[in-house]
Amino acid sequence: MSNPNGPYPGRQLFLGLTVDRKPCLIYLVTGRSPESRQRKAVEFENTVRIGPVESVAYDPLRHYTAIKFDNDTGIAAVSNGIQTEAIYETYRLMFNVGSPAGKEYMDKLLEGAHAEPDSLHTPRIAGVVIANRGNPLFIIGIKTLNTPAAAYPVAPDAGHLTGMSVYKGSLDNPEPASPTARLSWLEFIGSTSRDLAKSLYDISAADYKGDDIRVCAVAGIYSGSKWEIAIINKI
Repeated sequence: MSNPNGPYPGRQLFLGLTVDRKPCLIYLVTGRSPESRQRKAVEFENTVRIGPVESVAYDPLRHYTAIKFDNDTGIAAVSNGIQTEAIYETYRLMFNVGSPAGKEYMDKLLEGAHAEPDSLHTPRIAGVVIANRGNPLFIIGIKTLNTPAAAYPVAPDAGHLTGMSVYKGSLDNPEPASPTARLSWLEFIGSTSRDLAKSLYDISAADYKGDDIRVCAVAGIYSGSKWEIAIINKI
């Protein structure tokens, strides 16, 4: 099996359910340039950050909080940039005050974040899981240049995850993903967060000018009382 978004998804996320119906998520980072590959994922308290390695200088487009989670509410936010913290805090507030947590908040937060100010106008992508309110709630969204943000509630079946990537998949000519494109999906038959991270990391192997583009894969599964996080870093 190969990555459902092609050999170069850029950054990619999936939300869904394990075969025993536990809420879960995955986040993948790939990069074509040496600078984009000089990164790793690090867990610290209730966050996973994508940060520099060794003496690489901090860059706000490449280094950011990718995942933030809360064990009590079962909320977890995942994204490819500065929007992660705002999405997490917004949906945690809605949970704590008992307000409906609809997709309109994701729309507004992504719209405010804009597409990334790089040469490819890389889209902002994000997802949120609310695990401890009856049936789990999953919302996924994307913001591209000159197009309104689009967020979608998703209802995955057991053993399936729904997701999206920032690029359409071409290694030689990356193009931003379309908000109107059909969402991609993965089947997952494992049982641990390590299994989940490895499943996406393994199918995403691809070379660009002789270098493996994979940077890291991060996965989380909510056990009912806490998020179990696993990280695979190439470096």
